[in-house]
Amino acid sequence: MATTDPVTISWKREGLLFEGRSANGRVDLVSSLDEGAEGVRPMEMLALSLGGCTAMDVLSILRKMRQPIEAFRVEVKGEKAEDHPKRYTSLEVVYYFKGVLDEAKVRRAIDLSETRYCSVEATLRPAVPITSRYVIEP
Repeated sequence: MATTDPVTISWKREGLLFEGRSANGRVDLVSSLDEGAEGVRPMEMLALSLGGCTAMDVLSILRKMRQPIEAFRVEVKGEKAEDHPKRYTSLEVVYYFKGVLDEAKVRRAIDLSETRYCSVEATLRPAVPITSRYVIEP
């Protein structure tokens, strides 16, 4: 088994503001209790991680397939439980493409990411139902 580099979360000595650091960068983390504070909430970070992981996979695969992508974005929507711990009860990943693309190749790239390459999705899928869809804008 491979081990990962540790990440650190340090309190910024005010409210519930933290700085997260990894070997590759940093991010400010905030609590929903600190209204107006700038940063990302942990549950948002989870959704961003899922979206980022699959977006990188899909774009990489479509480039290898020589697809002429003009623009690309991924949106992740979640349903959360109303009671604590207010976990995600479902997630939906929506892929938005712009360009003259082969729809079968788009479907294949998404499928490969979701079932083989995206480690974040592989981690979440046993605990949270994840659905996806895509939109191709010419």
